[in-house]
Amino acid sequence: MTISKSDNRSDNSPDRNPVEVESKPAPSIDKGDEARREALPLLPSLWIERPIPDKTFIRSSTAHFIAFAGGAGLSPVAPGTVGTLVAFPLFWVLEYIFDSFGFLLFLVAAFSVGIWACGVTGRVLRNPDHGGIVWDEVTAFLLVLFFTPKGLMWQAFAFLLFRLFDIIKPAPIRYYEKKLHGGFGVMFDDLLAAFFTLLCLAFWKAYVTG
Repeated sequence: MTISKSDNRSDNSPDRNPVEVESKPAPSIDKGDEARREALPLLPSLWIERPIPDKTFIRSSTAHFIAFAGGAGLSPVAPGTVGTLVAFPLFWVLEYIFDSFGFLLFLVAAFSVGIWACGVTGRVLRNPDHGGIVWDEVTAFLLVLFFTPKGLMWQAFAFLLFRLFDIIKPAPIRYYEKKLHGGFGVMFDDLLAAFFTLLCLAFWKAYVTG
C-alpha cells in the first residue's frame, strides 16, 4: 500500500497552513440591561474608615469642641487625666463667678450638654466612649471639687482618688458602663466615680482628720 506524502505529514509539520481563527465581536450591552444594572442598590462596604480627631475635627462642630474639652482630649498621653486637670482652672474661675446655687445649676447644665455633645461625637467617631471624649471627666471632677474641702492637699487627694476610680472602674461603675449607652452612659459612669471619690473624702474627714 502506498502512502501519499500528504497523509504521511505530521500535524505539527511546519508547512501546514495555519488555521485562521475568526474573531467575534464582543456582545453588545443592551441599554435596558445597563439601566437595570445602574438601578441595583450598592452594597455597603465592609471597611468603614473612622474619622481621626484632630484640631480641624474639634473646630468643625460645637459638640466636638465640648466633648473634647476644647482640645484637651487630643492629648496623645492620658487624655482622661488631662481632661480632669482642665477642671482645676475652670473650677477656680466658676467659683469666682457663681455662688453655690449658681455653680450647681452650671453643673446640671454641663451634664445635660455633655449628654448631647458626647453622644453626637461618639456617633461621628463610631466609638461611643472614644478616649478623646473627656467632657465627662471635666464635669464629674468639677462636682468633686465643689464638695471637696478647701485646700490644695484636699484637691490633690481628690484628683488621685477620682482618677483611680475612673480607671479601675469598680462595681457598679463597670456594670453601668456596659449597660448604658450613648452620651448618657458616657457621662453617668464618671458621675459614679465622682460619688465614690466624695464618699472616700467624707470618710477621711469624719474618721481620720476628725
